Amino acid sequence: MSDNVSRRRALKVLGAIPVLGPLAFAEAQQPQQPGAPPKTTHEGPNQPATNTKQGQPSQPQRKFFTAREFRTVSVLADDIIPRDSHSGSATDAKVPEFIDFNLSVPETNDDTRIAWRGGLRWLDTESRKRFGVAYAQAGETQRHKILDDIAYSDKATPELRYGATFFDRARNMVASGFYSSIEGFKDLQYQGNVFNPNWKGCPPAALAKLGVSYDLMNKKQAQ
Repeated sequence: MSDNVSRRRALKVLGAIPVLGPLAFAEAQQPQQPGAPPKTTHEGPNQPATNTKQGQPSQPQRKFFTAREFRTVSVLADDIIPRDSHSGSATDAKVPEFIDFNLSVPETNDDTRIAWRGGLRWLDTESRKRFGVAYAQAGETQRHKILDDIAYSDKATPELRYGATFFDRARNMVASGFYSSIEGFKDLQYQGNVFNPNWKGCPPAALAKLGVSYDLMNKKQAQ
């Protein structure tokens, strides 16, 4: 009789908790020692440790630039769009990561990749020629002297024309990355699709600039 009841009980328990399996059932049937802490079952799961430390989130891995190139791109990007009272800088907006990703995808042609690598090397060479250090190690005033000379390709001297062509490309890419980011939205004060309950129509100054008026529009609608 005791064997029959034991088997019935075993089937009942195993049917209720199929996930635990026979081993868990066997452990649950062991008599508890006096004074021992209560056993943990499926009805009372172990609580997570209170002092478990979360690991630091991993930094995104570079896909195209070397460490040295990425450092130069970061300094150059912040020289183009520095931090100000309106928004963060290009690196705050993760523009170097944006450029690195764009240069790594299959859709980017090899000519563009070569132009970036060559342009970054040109910056380092020009900075060493002038100041004895690579671009990322040069002072802000020193870097800006180089950028002032290559800021406009139509005004650059023949020996600086390659650098000016690269800077045009870099400036466009930095601006594209920045103004498609949250930092760029803040800088533009872009509100997005936000409901405005106090809309009172187009301001008079804007209407005058466009050469239109609400009276004119109302007359056209009446016709």
